[in-house]
Amino acid sequence: MKTVLITGSNGAIGQGLCKGFAENSYRVVGIDLDEWSIGSTNSYLSIDLDRLCTDASYCNQAVNDILGSCENRVDVLINNAAIQIIAPVETLSFDSWKKTINVNVNSAFVLIKALLPALKEVHGNVINIASIHAQLTKPGFSAYATSKAGLIGLTKSLAVELGAFIKINAISPAAISTPMLEAGFDGDRKARNKLNSCHPTGDIGTVRDVVSAALYLSKCGIFINGSIINIDGGINSRLHDPV
Repeated sequence: MKTVLITGSNGAIGQGLCKGFAENSYRVVGIDLDEWSIGSTNSYLSIDLDRLCTDASYCNQAVNDILGSCENRVDVLINNAAIQIIAPVETLSFDSWKKTINVNVNSAFVLIKALLPALKEVHGNVINIASIHAQLTKPGFSAYATSKAGLIGLTKSLAVELGAFIKINAISPAAISTPMLEAGFDGDRKARNKLNSCHPTGDIGTVRDVVSAALYLSKCGIFINGSIINIDGGINSRLHDPV
């Protein structure tokens, strides 16, 4: 049975990924910070990805636990975990900056490096979940945008370096309808409709859009490598002139 390892498995997109890959006959191994899994996982590990990047002994034990849960087989690694700390640069602490970089991009590097032998064994796939903020962002998102831009850079550079052995691609979503996003509008339908209208499709994305792209990347041929799939309803192509 093929195995997929999904970080951030308890979030809305993470749960969607777990369910989608389970429905496609994968053994699903989830990783999140919580003590228990709330997604469709066969195995689940509570791992602090920030600590994974700063504590060598913790990292070694975590990697051993991951390989044990995967039965030493990793066909697909999805680096989905992320934190988003929004603050102007004047008040953004360096600790918050470091934690964002560790969880959002450094942990992806650590896991790819640690699991590379297992991935090479099956000519596996790495799928990094990036963000539109790597290209188009807003005030207060400096840590998050930088981390996602770094994840795209990591995707491209490792695709060049490792393309003969594994595939590495990324998905870059814009606004995706999740419970957290919808709660942020607090029932304000006018504001929510305004968000829809910003996108040429007239609506924002769904978790299923992200899952479909991940499943496609897991099945596509070896020549799709180093690609960044924008799931953004066309907003990345729209020019917003001043009114």
